[in-house]
Amino acid sequence: MPVLSIVIPTLNEAETLPETLMVLQAVRKQGVEIIVVDGGSTDNTSEISDGLVDKFMFSPTGRAAQLNKGAEVAKGQFLLFLHADTLVPEAGVMQIISNMRQHDKRWGRFDVKLNGKHIAFRVIEKMMNIRSCLTGIVTGDHAMFVSKNLFEQVGRYPDIQLMEDVAISKKLKKHASPICLKANVVTSVRRWQTFGIYKTVWLMWSLRLRYFFNADPSDLSKMYR
Repeated sequence: MPVLSIVIPTLNEAETLPETLMVLQAVRKQGVEIIVVDGGSTDNTSEISDGLVDKFMFSPTGRAAQLNKGAEVAKGQFLLFLHADTLVPEAGVMQIISNMRQHDKRWGRFDVKLNGKHIAFRVIEKMMNIRSCLTGIVTGDHAMFVSKNLFEQVGRYPDIQLMEDVAISKKLKKHASPICLKANVVTSVRRWQTFGIYKTVWLMWSLRLRYFFNADPSDLSKMYR
């Protein structure tokens, strides 16, 4: 039985997924389980995953639904939820296992490093990491990990269209503060590059503020997309 299962939700990720999966092959050889849950891709995401994952499955579109579906079939004692455009080094995966083995009901996240060269990205990633550790709110870019027992205990990801990571963080931190690993996961800046750095930062903060004041996640999802 694997100690750790990595769950990756996808939707038309043929461009970014290959590198993510290739980086994970070293830990897969050590018994880490890799699960890709696709939300209805129309590109060749499925073909790309062939031979590089332990399970490839389909789910209704929606990150929360896809993550819950993967967690449901995962065999690992611990779960790592990973975006398709985020790279986790082998040493980082081993840190999860070493930090979690003695704590059955614990959870945590990595520091984020954005793969863009603009100096603004250095400021953004620094603020993301400080905010996450201080507030105990872990967003998807930080690659959340959690014991499967605790994940089930808090009721999994809530079935909402956006902010599912914020919602589950609020539940998890009632049980324990997150482990803030200083190892970096490297995530893509494609959204910032597509929509503009400062416009994207403003959008993200606006969405979180609206959610704080009880805006409907379905409406926030429309704004996000």
